Amino acid sequence: MRILVTGAAGFIGSTVVDRMLADGHSVVGLDDLSSGRMENLAQAGSDARFSFEKGDITATGLTDFVARVRPDVVAHLAAQIDVRVSVADPLRDARLNVLGTINVLEAARLAGASKVIHTSSGGSIYGTPAVLPVSEAVAPSPESPYAAGKAAGELYLNVYRATYGLASTALALGNVFGPRQDPHGEAGVVAIFGTALLEGRPTKIFGDGTTSRDYVYVADVADAFARCVPAEAANGLRLNIGTAVETTVRDLHSRVARLVGVPDDPQFAAPRPGELQHIALDVALAQQAIGWRPQVSLDAGLGHTIDWIRGRLSSTATAASV
Repeated sequence: MRILVTGAAGFIGSTVVDRMLADGHSVVGLDDLSSGRMENLAQAGSDARFSFEKGDITATGLTDFVARVRPDVVAHLAAQIDVRVSVADPLRDARLNVLGTINVLEAARLAGASKVIHTSSGGSIYGTPAVLPVSEAVAPSPESPYAAGKAAGELYLNVYRATYGLASTALALGNVFGPRQDPHGEAGVVAIFGTALLEGRPTKIFGDGTTSRDYVYVADVADAFARCVPAEAANGLRLNIGTAVETTVRDLHSRVARLVGVPDDPQFAAPRPGELQHIALDVALAQQAIGWRPQVSLDAGLGHTIDWIRGRLSSTATAASV
């Protein structure tokens, strides 16, 4: 099949690109490179079945581009990804995450695509659930503009499926981590902690450290996307993609510090607005619907990630000394 991946140069998007190519598909990547990096697509770039276009999912020309590509399936990962950015600028968040998603759906429909796989947010759309891990049976209850935008995207998926027959699956991701995650943005605590500790810089925890998240490894996330490629696979469903395990940010810091081999001594700061205190995702439906379950444990995934960060820092230092 021909797969269009939006947000292809991001750390999740590029991992999805690599997985789709490994599965034998041809892949077209789209990214405006506002946060994604072309170096993430170095492996894909050596494959003749991969092509890349720099472009914005909110642009009026998206429909013409997708019509030229004629994808069978669209994996939609392009988004504004930070809760704090959405709180500071909700209009920007809505333009990218709501209008951008509608633009992608409309372009996919007009191009004759059979399916859109949408990236939702299991870490935010449920608000503060009464019971954890939370299942898909719990109605979304957004507590930030970011979460509201992701929930709105799911509603539009339902509309396009009911009105136009465009198959769709929403993958509600936990807190994704792994190689290629950007340590310089405001999202991606594993990359932020790992890079700072490897460079000998101080780390900071916002709040008292008891905030918990469901951390899921990026290759497992790419596996979920791959399993949803057939039009009939989980059509019309939201699937939680996580581990069902809560890990506090304080515990996460300890694990990363231990892997790096440095003292576990973070600074603490005031909590930030808009962020949930606790979340973990029930993933039983994903196992039932597409045979998916997480394969990489937190410690194994952290080990892979720290090794990748260490290698990147070493390469950067070598390049700077030449």
